[in-house]
Amino acid sequence: MSKITFMGAGSSVFVKNVIGDCMCTPVLADSEFALYDIDEQRLNDSKLLVDTLNNNINNNKATIKSYLGVENRKDALRDADFIVNAIQVGGYEPCTVIDFEIPKKYGINQTIADTLGIGGIMRALRTIPVMKEFATDIEQVCPNALLLNYTNPMSMLAGYMQRYTKVKTVGLCHSVQVCSEAVLNGVGMQDKLEGRVDFIAGINHMGWLLDIKDKDGNDLYPEIRKKAAIKNKTEKHKDMVRFEYIKHLGYYCTESSEHNAEYNPWFIKPNYPELIEKFNIPLDEYPRRCRKQISRWAEQKQELLNNGRIDHERSREYASYIMEAVVTNKPFKIGGNVMNTGLIENLPADACVEVPCMIDGNGINPCHVGRLPVQLAAMNMTNINVHLLTIQAAITKKREDIYRAVMLEPRCAAILSVDDIIKMVDELIEAHQRVGFMTEYK
Repeated sequence: MSKITFMGAGSSVFVKNVIGDCMCTPVLADSEFALYDIDEQRLNDSKLLVDTLNNNINNNKATIKSYLGVENRKDALRDADFIVNAIQVGGYEPCTVIDFEIPKKYGINQTIADTLGIGGIMRALRTIPVMKEFATDIEQVCPNALLLNYTNPMSMLAGYMQRYTKVKTVGLCHSVQVCSEAVLNGVGMQDKLEGRVDFIAGINHMGWLLDIKDKDGNDLYPEIRKKAAIKNKTEKHKDMVRFEYIKHLGYYCTESSEHNAEYNPWFIKPNYPELIEKFNIPLDEYPRRCRKQISRWAEQKQELLNNGRIDHERSREYASYIMEAVVTNKPFKIGGNVMNTGLIENLPADACVEVPCMIDGNGINPCHVGRLPVQLAAMNMTNINVHLLTIQAAITKKREDIYRAVMLEPRCAAILSVDDIIKMVDELIEAHQRVGFMTEYK
């Protein structure tokens, strides 16, 4: 029997999916699931959902326990074999609102703000101290556990854990396993889905679909490139930024267009407002999603419970498959975020990279990729620079290191002067401090 601890268990829908997947996996169905959160109501909601799920699909084989608050965190982690991390430090309110509203005053509009940009930097800086506390506890009470990190900004958080703690960590993203499917569906090549073979490597949210072949081994990229260019010229659709990547960089990438619109200086530009309409970019998309989710949560909870008839089918989420592979020693391939131990030769060793990994009883076994096409490595580096500087700021606690991270962030660098960058960062830090976060940055 395994012990699986879920950090940030107030994320009820995600908890249902991951734990439901485990309950659908015979070698994990009788596990002990430890649910940890600092929000009592959300923790109780998740416990109710998981208990109901355990009864309905699992014949109550699993043991479900909940742990509230920092004082109970070690008990939640004690003797864990696997830890799933899905925390959001500061929540939508107040912190995400701050991350969107203050940069707007300086001309920085955002879409998601959880990975790069000023929003991603601020999110990392208030999350890394909590991850450090987690690491201290893990090293004491479950040093052999494997941490599956789903929290963004992935590259910064996983990179911090991999470089500065002893915790065995892999970062997991939802977008890798659906990347080639998305582009084939997007260009009307659904007939090529079955039996396709793809190869993806790069960094989180900017992993590159380097190769895609049909079941007979034929290269699909020439047709994809042709169809993507025609579609971007002839119709409005939700993936125009990534199709523009194909046109100018030659390759499609893993994460959505609303994300990638803010990872470079090309699309969201104050002096070219027409680009927002041209590339169908949804500004303030993440706050919109948060407000909708908050307003619908009571209704959604009832839908999930469905008068006690809640059920689940195993999803494509990596977590349960990783645990199963470790427990059974039967290999399973994922796209994982790991330290760049020579895996991608033209990216730095300190970078957290996203590469194919084989999972078995020995844990995470990353695969060597070699060199990325130069333009793709260069694109990744514009993001990696920010990752490394932000992690450094979290270690040193120096504002000047935050300034440097923002000075090298592609969109802030393109839009703001250095003086305005410093003013914006100071205003953001002070706003977060007023609500109890980032107090270490004096």
